[in-house]
Amino acid sequence: MNIDGIIAVSGKPGLYKVIGQTKNGVIVTSLSDGKKLAMSSSSKMSALQDIAIYTYAEEIPLVDVLEKIRIKEDGKAAIGHKSSAAVLTDYFRTILDDYDEDRVYPSDIKKVISWYNTLQREGLAVESVEEEAPEEVKEKKEEKKPKAKAKAKTQEK
Repeated sequence: MNIDGIIAVSGKPGLYKVIGQTKNGVIVTSLSDGKKLAMSSSSKMSALQDIAIYTYAEEIPLVDVLEKIRIKEDGKAAIGHKSSAAVLTDYFRTILDDYDEDRVYPSDIKKVISWYNTLQREGLAVESVEEEAPEEVKEKKEEKKPKAKAKAKTQEK
């Protein structure tokens, strides 16, 4: 699952895709309605790729949790995020059985499920394709580059 460039903004519902930068912030597109917005740098923004879920042993990156939901649901939508706290915690326990119940609140579970459903609806909840190592990509680009021929220019006066 590729969540690069997808952010959550504190105080604003839904997820946003960063499409550009301004002098004082970023330009984003809402994944829910496609509207473009300018977010100032004073807005509290969190990239989904930087978020992790607490477990008793370690912190699991959000992308891994979303991938587990995708696998469990076979790429389809998960349960509704408006379900009761008991239903949400039971569901989340089937995804991540050792999550830290003292530090992961029902509101956090609600957000994760809502985010997954948004990504799934937008077609972003798909199986990740193995990416090539950066060295391999660089080598392939160099192979494709045509060799520049030195042209000698003669200047006549």
